[in-house]
Amino acid sequence: MSRPVLWHLPLSHYSEKVRWALDHKAVQHARRAPVAGYHMAAALVLTRGRHWTLPVIQLDGRRIGDSTAILAAIEQRYPDQPLYPADPAERHRALELEDWFDEQLGPAVRRFAFHALRSDPDQFDELASRQVPAPLRRYRRLVGAYGRAFTGARFQTVSAGRADEARQQVLAALDHLESELGDGEYLVGERFTVADLTGASLFYPLVLPPEGPLDLAPPPAAARVRDSVTHRRGFQWVLEMFARHRNRGGSLRSAQSP
Repeated sequence: MSRPVLWHLPLSHYSEKVRWALDHKAVQHARRAPVAGYHMAAALVLTRGRHWTLPVIQLDGRRIGDSTAILAAIEQRYPDQPLYPADPAERHRALELEDWFDEQLGPAVRRFAFHALRSDPDQFDELASRQVPAPLRRYRRLVGAYGRAFTGARFQTVSAGRADEARQQVLAALDHLESELGDGEYLVGERFTVADLTGASLFYPLVLPPEGPLDLAPPPAAARVRDSVTHRRGFQWVLEMFARHRNRGGSLRSAQSP
């Protein structure tokens, strides 16, 4: 079989969810990263109109969109280092939690993070310039303006009111995470599952673990929220999941295009 190809956005927490699953299973794969905005056209072409955003994976002749469907396909194709529990009841609960984090946490933390970045134009410009091909990086202010316009329209990050709602949703998700953990080390059963991977990867824009994809000091608006929860068990749990399980694989070599 040909090597899988992952079409992704380097900053995306949903893309990080899929990258983590592939690396957890040490699946050798190539990565392709279109410029944000144009990625929607790429997704539509790749999936023949079924999906209009990334990640999308090319796997065994199929092109699969949606991070949950992608993880299901990866789990079936590469069963070693399983992410789905063997016990049916535990599997059902792990998939429920995956869906909960996808729907309740993912959009909110993205809106909150991009709104916070807007408060520091220089930082936004620098981050945006890292996401485009090298010849375009000299135009960092133009690239940053494009990034602000795109994220504002796509994720509704301009409104302070919507951003505050998102902040409250993120904190509520942290409450939910801690409630689900209880006294346990993992969310379901006694080992790392798709529930843990999803929860940790989607919290990365707030927690900013060293092993995550974003090497950036949080802007002041995000730093205030982050600093207010660093002591909490859920925050420390995300750091621990990344430190313990975000293994990129010793033999893994993934080609990435800008």
